Amino acid sequence: MLRIVNRVLIGIIGLALVALGGSVLAVGLGVRPPSWWIHDGRHDVLLSDAERTRWRDHGWWWPTVIGVLAVLVVLALWWLAAVLRRRRLAEVLVDTGDGQGALLRGRALEGVLAAEAGQLDGVDHAQVLLTGRRGTPEARVQLLLEPHVDPGHALHLLTAEALAHARDSAGLAALPAEVRLRGVKHRAERVS
Repeated sequence: MLRIVNRVLIGIIGLALVALGGSVLAVGLGVRPPSWWIHDGRHDVLLSDAERTRWRDHGWWWPTVIGVLAVLVVLALWWLAAVLRRRRLAEVLVDTGDGQGALLRGRALEGVLAAEAGQLDGVDHAQVLLTGRRGTPEARVQLLLEPHVDPGHALHLLTAEALAHARDSAGLAALPAEVRLRGVKHRAERVS
């Protein structure tokens, strides 16, 4: 969801900036603007003194400006926090049984889980991403299945073998997983 919001926002802002900048450049190079456009000619400014000070004396102007700017700042901070937030789990807390615990690198567990899932019967390639908290990790698994493989069987092997081994070896009570299955693109077979 965040990736879609990022792309849409950046696309809209980019299009607006390109349109505005392109129009200013075109007018500056001598292109005659339409009558409704914000510029009249090469020596026209974007905002005149009259346009900048037109609403100053109205009582609703400053609260509206401050409110809009505050909403924009809050949205920008939310977007920045969402972009900077780490999605990948850096470490997993392993219960060692002595009350102390140990830390396992998240990428190490991802690599082992991906390698074991990639060796399953019918799996061409596997990718794993750990998310969540270090005491309760969650796995996002993408499996690229070979042609003519039953997806249900591949999913059963993944949960019964690879995910179970990872859960047991890390001493976790549960390892919930979101699994996405895709098939390898292949040519159609000839029937004769």
